[in-house]
Amino acid sequence: MTAPRVEIDLDKIHHNAGTLVERLAIRGISVTGITKATLGSPEIAGTLLRAGVASLGDSRIENIEAMRRARVPASMTLIRSPMISQAERVVTHADVSLNTELDVISRLSSAAKEARRTHGVVLMVELGDLREGIMPCDVENTVRETLRFPNIVLKGIGTNLACRSGVSPDAKNMAELSALADSIEATFGPILSIVSGGNSGNLPWALSCEDTGRINDLRLGEAILLGRETLHRQPIDGLHTDAITLVAEVVESKAKPSLPWGEIAQTAFGENPPAIDRGRITQTILAIGHQDTDPCGLHAPTGIKILGASSDHLIVDSGGSTLCMGAEMTFQLNYSALVRAMTSPFVARVIKRLVPV
Repeated sequence: MTAPRVEIDLDKIHHNAGTLVERLAIRGISVTGITKATLGSPEIAGTLLRAGVASLGDSRIENIEAMRRARVPASMTLIRSPMISQAERVVTHADVSLNTELDVISRLSSAAKEARRTHGVVLMVELGDLREGIMPCDVENTVRETLRFPNIVLKGIGTNLACRSGVSPDAKNMAELSALADSIEATFGPILSIVSGGNSGNLPWALSCEDTGRINDLRLGEAILLGRETLHRQPIDGLHTDAITLVAEVVESKAKPSLPWGEIAQTAFGENPPAIDRGRITQTILAIGHQDTDPCGLHAPTGIKILGASSDHLIVDSGGSTLCMGAEMTFQLNYSALVRAMTSPFVARVIKRLVPV
């Protein structure tokens, strides 16, 4: 089998998704399954739907278009603010988009009118993480203006935390979002079908709080694919953390000194070379590097220590064992490593399914 490759276990993804759907349903929250880390994989999209997610979301219209071509039967949301230059594609292929700018919504309105379609909009509110979002004091006016656009349907409001600045979703900021929903409907009537509290970083709050308020949707990707919450990357009880793994092939394995010699400058990626003398080690090189994944986001098997990487090589201490050429090593990944591995044209993707669809 070719290497490097990402191995995707659909049964484990199904289990993770279904478990979270069930746990959140008890609290009145549905799940939008996020496919962006898998490039809109139709196989994974179908698995999420069979596990009970209410809809699908992706940050790239190209991935949504790929799922449409594969006839994935789901409502789809573009979760990155649409580019005006892609307005026609957005209203053609996405049912809903997350928005913060009236100029963009105006262009979506025009494109939807030309296409004789309606397009749903969720207005994103800034609650501290300083990524996308309308300031709370401006939400009411933005709602008023959005309601005036033809062929646009205001579906709800949402927020995004724990991404750019790592701000944790908690009782205070989630209550603020709920209060905004109540305030909007006190002014404009019962117009909000979606109050989207955020992403996988919301799970510690959502699964432990007594009152989830108006929050009725979470956008989950990493928690489903990797089985971890995203505030501290701790495993979620009952979920698989190895549903997706990365396999690389050994191309060299030799006993070498642990310290380089000669005049030392920067590495190829501007890093400092190793400075701790650990004596002679068994250094093994695998055919994968920065061009394929994020080496800092790989979790090595027990007894293996990752020492460094260049564009095309991952260097590990194989714990005194000289490995055969062609041998393979399997790594777990964090989100950064997963996204880059799935995006690399040099990393194959292998779907594993034990239970027939």
